[in-house]
Amino acid sequence: MPRLEWPLHIVRRVVIGVIVLAVLAVAIPLTVNWFQERRARCGDGVVKMGDDHECVGVTDGSYTFADHLAPVEKKIKAENELVEKHGDKYVSVAYMTSFTLTEDDSNSEESVRHELEGAYLAQYRHNRGDLSSSPKIKLLVANMGSSAAHWEHTVDELIDRKTSDDKLVAVTGLGPSDTQNLDALRRLSDNGLALVASTMTATNIEGIKGLVRVSPTNVDEAYAASAYLKKERVRRAVVVQDDARDNYYAKTLGDAFTKVFQDIEGHTLVADRMTYDSSVRGAWENELRYMPGQLCDQKPEAVFFAGRGKHLTRFLDAIANRPCQDREFMVITGDDTTNLTADDLAHAAESKVRVLYTGLAHPDMWQEDPDSVSRPSARYFQPGGLMAKWFPDDQHQDGQAIMAHDAVLTAAQGIQMAALGEVTGESVARMFHQMNSRQQVPGASGFISFQNNGNPRNKAIPILHLNAKGRSELVEVSARRGEPARKQ
Repeated sequence: MPRLEWPLHIVRRVVIGVIVLAVLAVAIPLTVNWFQERRARCGDGVVKMGDDHECVGVTDGSYTFADHLAPVEKKIKAENELVEKHGDKYVSVAYMTSFTLTEDDSNSEESVRHELEGAYLAQYRHNRGDLSSSPKIKLLVANMGSSAAHWEHTVDELIDRKTSDDKLVAVTGLGPSDTQNLDALRRLSDNGLALVASTMTATNIEGIKGLVRVSPTNVDEAYAASAYLKKERVRRAVVVQDDARDNYYAKTLGDAFTKVFQDIEGHTLVADRMTYDSSVRGAWENELRYMPGQLCDQKPEAVFFAGRGKHLTRFLDAIANRPCQDREFMVITGDDTTNLTADDLAHAAESKVRVLYTGLAHPDMWQEDPDSVSRPSARYFQPGGLMAKWFPDDQHQDGQAIMAHDAVLTAAQGIQMAALGEVTGESVARMFHQMNSRQQVPGASGFISFQNNGNPRNKAIPILHLNAKGRSELVEVSARRGEPARKQ
């Protein structure tokens, strides 16, 4: 059979065609992926994720996660640029929580904004304020998305920042006490970062390597609340608790109060714990609505509410419409009340029920107990202080700014103490347990040192009263076992 020979110009065309097809086979998917990535990118280190296309990840302030955060993120960006411009040695600290919020979140926009404002104040004080020291810190803002749904992406981004120019050594904030946030901090711990929780109070969060918290535990809050009720001669109480499976805050708070209140001789719970389940949408509000009739029959002198602040307002609405209008009620609850907005608090105050709660911090604590709180730190949060000048439209009586400030200040002091050697996440975390005696953190929420399990030692706890105008008034300051804080 004769051999078929192709003309040279045809062979060339075939070869060129094959090469072009091969290039296109590679280039088209790459181009599509490039355009998809560009569409999904919100800013450096921040991408869109989920059905709601939330922008989550880590920024140095260049990207604004929400409009209401713009003023404070602008200040953080400027401070970070100043650190880089001066050429001083620096490392990074991240403040991580959910900054893009929906109705499913227990925190409010006002609450997380205050947290970021407090975090910035700590950065400023460490870099060029009254506590100026070295190395300087850049502050990174890390958003896990609503309900921390995208924590894995944000945590991976933070881990990458350990070896980047940011030199990340510590993560602060860490969000509420729930499953997603606990998973996030465990991953960060496994990767050798120092961790400082600002508002986590669930008692069962301890023993995680590198983790400390500046807030008291729910057991400490229960002791403080019980001691106050004892002074008020309250002997009969009922516990109302959120029974949602992932709400560690409510479970540990309810358990702690149930035990601690009855430890005091003559104090009794007049009924089994009354529960609702906030994870069942459309049902939990009805469950709360039916409780006041039972409370009228049981005649407790106080109701201890172990639930989130946003549930408290619905519970108070229900009590305000109770069938026994002639009977007075006292409700005492935990620190999540600080997540309510000013409007929420004012609405709650309209219930005509006496409402008290164990807060995490209050600007007036140093006046009530000057031996337990750093006056220089507290003054920043007073009327006319630097926070009021920087953020004149915000009130900081909720304590969120103070707790975030104290968390970042703790990380900053750990960095300063570790600077005699190499500053790493592990070396900073080791310094947390050297913060005793003269090395205590001068917090605006109280002087801070840590037990071996990472919980604060003898932390001051404010007892607060919600007045008729929806403002939080300081009643007294207790310590972790309910005694006056100054005696600890």
